[in-house]
Amino acid sequence: MNHRRLDPSPWIVRFAHLVPVGARVLDLAAGHGRHARFFADRGAQVVAVDRDAAALASLDGHRSVANRVLDLESGAWPLEGERFDAIVVVNYLHRRLFPHLRTALQPDGVLLYETFAMGNEAYGRPANPDFLLCRDELLTVAALPPSPLTVVAFEQGRDADGARPSVVQRLAAVGAARVWPPLVAPTTT
Repeated sequence: MNHRRLDPSPWIVRFAHLVPVGARVLDLAAGHGRHARFFADRGAQVVAVDRDAAALASLDGHRSVANRVLDLESGAWPLEGERFDAIVVVNYLHRRLFPHLRTALQPDGVLLYETFAMGNEAYGRPANPDFLLCRDELLTVAALPPSPLTVVAFEQGRDADGARPSVVQRLAAVGAARVWPPLVAPTTT
């Protein structure tokens, strides 16, 4: 998982269909904005947040992306009172934000999360346990108040598909208020 690449994560692409056109999407720790661009190009209104103003500057001028240079790791949660139809987090972990992310997610919203997990230290950075998810940790996040999320997909373990092997954890989950479209029965002739 290379944060500087501009192509979106295959996990995010796989579950992007859960995010409706016109959704308000938070791309947390957006970096150079690969996921902000991806969702904006799909018709979403994206708020791209990162503390690196130079990285976010690559999104300047994209009509469907609002950049916010914010330090998420000091002070109060800077997005208090804002709600999002989807929250996307890739290659970032700051555990104190988990309750805020859950509160900021609409009751029928989508949480797409992918980052490194314990065991990654065998393959390189990050190796600090503060930046590595514990076993099943994203499942715990899905169970946080205000109401548990419905887990659509969850993966954890060694990922050898990237530029270098890594250990990751991935979650796609939706809010309890999510209404699924009815299935269309095949017609017979």
